Amino acid sequence: MTFSKMASSCYAFIFISTLFLIGSCSDDNGNDNVPNNQYLLIPDNHFEQMLIDQGIDTDGAINGQMLREDAEQVQRLDLNLANHFGEIEDLTGIEGFTNITFLSAAGQNLEDIDLGSNTKLDTLYLQNNYLTSLDLSKNTNLIVIDVLVNELTAITGLEQATQLKELNLSYNYFEDFSLTNASIEHLLMSDNELTSFDSSGAPQLKSILLTTNQLGSVDFSSNPSLETVVISNNALQNISLEDNPNLMYFYASSNGLTNLDVSQNTELIDLRVDRNPDLSCIKIHSGQEIPTVSLSEYQELNELCN
Repeated sequence: MTFSKMASSCYAFIFISTLFLIGSCSDDNGNDNVPNNQYLLIPDNHFEQMLIDQGIDTDGAINGQMLREDAEQVQRLDLNLANHFGEIEDLTGIEGFTNITFLSAAGQNLEDIDLGSNTKLDTLYLQNNYLTSLDLSKNTNLIVIDVLVNELTAITGLEQATQLKELNLSYNYFEDFSLTNASIEHLLMSDNELTSFDSSGAPQLKSILLTTNQLGSVDFSSNPSLETVVISNNALQNISLEDNPNLMYFYASSNGLTNLDVSQNTELIDLRVDRNPDLSCIKIHSGQEIPTVSLSEYQELNELCN
């Protein structure tokens, strides 16, 4: 190869390489000097439109991406816009919102969600979606979790949420559930398919809603702080309340109870145990007054029950 041909080849290589470098420093919108890792993929157009509507995605275009720095500035992400219910199917990109403490994405079409990067979350609302499982093991700062009306059969990581106070799992598909969390105070779990329930790992529990399940028995002996128990419309045959001295509200209508002793529950102010066909006598102590009582016509409060 002659010197002139070698020189021409070298110049061509340098020219092509220069073009490549220039191209690699530009994004699809012509923004120079922005490496790809500064962008988040947002494949769901409805999700991106909400981010644009709220001024979060600052480029203002539906292009499947947004600046990562835009996401990192957000602390509260509310996707419950009235004109966008039922639109979001994919929250890919949520991993870039690393500083959010509040997330609400209720009434969408989500079947799964990965919140492993959102470690600062303390409030989570995901009601009315189609989630079948949820892993919250990395979300240790959660205080409130509401996943009402989904298709959940499993939720993991609750024991790591050491500040958790409120958990709503109603209207899902749990068949058995064991709660291990030392801080939780309020659990709502009505309208599931529970046949087994264990709250022995939740000593601070104050209120529990378990209506419309298939529970034949429950044990609240490890929950001395309980003030409210709502467990109507199950298959309960017996229950002991002697270890719940703070109990104020007890609703157990429409069960199969055969006996009930509330004589140790001196704080009780509302008792509803009607529609238990085999429960005729509810034991109270001498002089005990319960301001609100709901009984069937065949039932009575008495100090002496067989």
